Amino acid sequence: MAAHRRPKQRTLGGTAARTALTVALAGAATGTLYEGAGHAEPGATPEQLRAKADTLYREAEEATERYNGAKEAAAGARTALDGLRDEAARRTERLNASRNALGSIATAQYRAGGLDPAVQLALSSDPDAYLAGAEFTERAGARQAATLAGIRKQSRELAQLRSEAVGTLDELTARQEELARHRTAVREKLAAARSVLARMTPAEQAGYASQDGTAPGRADRDTARGDAPGGTADAPNPRAAQAIAYAYGALGSPYVWGATGPSAYDCSGLTQAAWRSAGVALPRTTYTQIDAGRRVPRSQLAPGDLVFFYSGISHVGLYIGNGQMIHAPRPGAPVRVAPIDQMPFAGATRVV
Repeated sequence: MAAHRRPKQRTLGGTAARTALTVALAGAATGTLYEGAGHAEPGATPEQLRAKADTLYREAEEATERYNGAKEAAAGARTALDGLRDEAARRTERLNASRNALGSIATAQYRAGGLDPAVQLALSSDPDAYLAGAEFTERAGARQAATLAGIRKQSRELAQLRSEAVGTLDELTARQEELARHRTAVREKLAAARSVLARMTPAEQAGYASQDGTAPGRADRDTARGDAPGGTADAPNPRAAQAIAYAYGALGSPYVWGATGPSAYDCSGLTQAAWRSAGVALPRTTYTQIDAGRRVPRSQLAPGDLVFFYSGISHVGLYIGNGQMIHAPRPGAPVRVAPIDQMPFAGATRVV
């Protein structure tokens, strides 16, 4: 770490703490990233091709959520590292100021006829060894002893900060490597899925594209402003109503893995953005969003609830009532309305 780094006028934030759960969950799932990326067998039927494409897109989404978690963890480590470096720079300036003050004392004492042992201690490259050998603490003046004690304390704290920064830099490097692995996995899965889709006829491709729900239209967006079932009028509170209204406004937006809006989304990016518009901060990934509120059974779903799918909690949508949700399905399928029973239901969470 460069000791001459100029400090920023801000204090060390608490963002690093929020990375721990994300890092643990993202790391725990790494082992299965590269399995199942094979292509469909030659001569496969349309049903087999659709099933293979479904599997590849689901695996791509699982890898996307791990990518999102690793990205959030890397951002947290970067923020923590910057904060440690800034704090170290500030403490270095204070330590240098204290040493300069003792230097002034040394100059005055030299002119007066000698160098005080306390000043020799402060200017020594090994203060602890000097103290052990000289055993003159009792002879140091009260003011100089206090200054020396302050310098030693500042030196220890600065060394600790630098040590923490080294550890945080190591963590950041590990998270960046993890991020690269997940990014590669997503791209490989999506490339394999596109290869499978390319073997379908245009009619089969069109049918596959429409299977994830209803295509968005003007009527869908108008529903959010009206009293029809599934609109914001059915929401249990104003914040849920705002989240639903946002999701309706996002209908038709493309799915882009890793995106959180406002022009494109992945599944957890859409739910995060919708609730953010209502003043609620959700975590980034599906497997952390499911713990961002109170679990509710399927029989008690209310508009605004988050609904999760698959055993790995790899997909999420925003429930809007009447068994319907708004979600970002996958690449090639824009944000749309869909029934919640089209995928294996894994659980639901009520945010507020």
